[in-house]
Amino acid sequence: MNERLEMLKKARERMLTDRDAHAKVLAAPFDRENAERARNKFIELQALVEALGRAIAAETSVSLGAEAG
Repeated sequence: MNERLEMLKKARERMLTDRDAHAKVLAAPFDRENAERARNKFIELQALVEALGRAIAAETSVSLGAEAG
C-alpha cells in the first residue's frame, strides 16, 4: 500500500474517532448549548469523513492502475 493511501486511511480513522465523541454528546441527556455545538461539529466531521472516503477510493483506483501498468 502506498504512503499516500495509508495517510488517508489514518486521517479517516482519526476523524471517525473525533466524530464518535460528538455523537456521544448528541446521545446524552439534552443540553441545548452542548448539543448545538456537537451537532455542528458532527456534520462538519461527517463531511470530512466522506471526502476522505472518496479520496481513498480515488487513490486505490490510481494504485491499482499503476500496478496493472
